Amino acid sequence: MPASQEIRPTRIELINTNRRIKLAKRGLDLLKMKRSSLVMEFFKISRTLTGRREALREEIGNALESLRIAGMISGSMNLERVSLMFANTYASVKARNVMGVRIPELELNYGESAISELYRATSVPVPINESISKFEGVLVLLLEVAEKENSMRRLLREIEKTKRRSNAIENVMIPRLTATAKYIRMRLDEIERETFTTLKTIKKKMAGETVAV
Repeated sequence: MPASQEIRPTRIELINTNRRIKLAKRGLDLLKMKRSSLVMEFFKISRTLTGRREALREEIGNALESLRIAGMISGSMNLERVSLMFANTYASVKARNVMGVRIPELELNYGESAISELYRATSVPVPINESISKFEGVLVLLLEVAEKENSMRRLLREIEKTKRRSNAIENVMIPRLTATAKYIRMRLDEIERETFTTLKTIKKKMAGETVAV
C-alpha cells in the first residue's frame, strides 16, 4: 500500500501513474523477450560446446600419441629442432552483439615462421609432420572451447541480471504503481462524493433561505 501522505490525489497524478504502469509493462515485455533470446543463444552454444569438448578430448589423446610415436621414430632431438623453427601463435579477440551482450570471437594468428610449407612438406619427417598437424587441430579446438565457455559465462550473467530486473518490475514496481493508482481513484471518488454532498447541502440551505424570504 502506498504511503498516502506522499501521494497527491489529483487527476494529473492518476494520468501520470497510469502512464508509468504502461511503460513498466512495456519494459517488462521487452526484458522477457530479451531473456528468452539470451536463453536460446545460451543453449545453442551449450549444445555446440558439448560436441567440441568431446572432440577436444579425443584430439588431445591422438596428438599425444602421435608425439610419442614421432619421438620414438625421429628422436627427441629432431622434435626439438623442428619445434624451434615454428613461430609463436596468438589469439586476437573480436566481438559480436547478442541482445546487448558482447560475445567474444577468438581468431588464431601466426607469426612469421622460420620454416616454409615447402620445407615442412619435403624435409620434416612424416611422423613429426603428422604430430604438428594434430597439435594444430588441438589448438583450434581449444580456442573454440575457450571462446564458447567465455560466451556462456557472459550470457549467464546477463540472463540473471535480466531476470532480477524483470522480477523487480513485475513483483515490486507494477504492484506499487497499481496500488498508487487505486488509492488515487479511491481518494478522487471520496472527494467527488464529499463535494457532491457539500453542494447538495448548500443547495438545500439556499432553497430554505429563499422560502423563508
